Amino acid sequence: MDFSIDVASRTPIYRQLTEQIRSAIARGRLQANARLPSVRDLSRRLVINPNTVARVYTELERDGLLVTRHGMGVFVAQPGSDLTKRARRERLTVLLDGFFTEAVLLGFTADEVKELVQDRVAQFHWQAGA
Repeated sequence: MDFSIDVASRTPIYRQLTEQIRSAIARGRLQANARLPSVRDLSRRLVINPNTVARVYTELERDGLLVTRHGMGVFVAQPGSDLTKRARRERLTVLLDGFFTEAVLLGFTADEVKELVQDRVAQFHWQAGA
């Protein structure tokens, strides 16, 4: 998996890398048990501070997306969530409310939003029964 950093972006480097890894997992480009580059290797390739990569890996591990296997490296975690269905639903509702607020403020109609959502759903890797 190739990651890239846009040094001209106003988005912090750690956030750029975090979002790229999250997106790759969500879109199925990084599968469960896929090994990620070591902190040192990825920091060298992207020409960024190793502490930044370590911060990204730690944050994603805390979110349950990555797992460190000592002596082996960092891997994409198995799908699943320790959160209850109710907690996951509440978390998603908060995100959707923010999304819908932005859509309304940008002047989209409900039908336009539905159409866009349907188009985008096909871009992601969905788990059966999740």
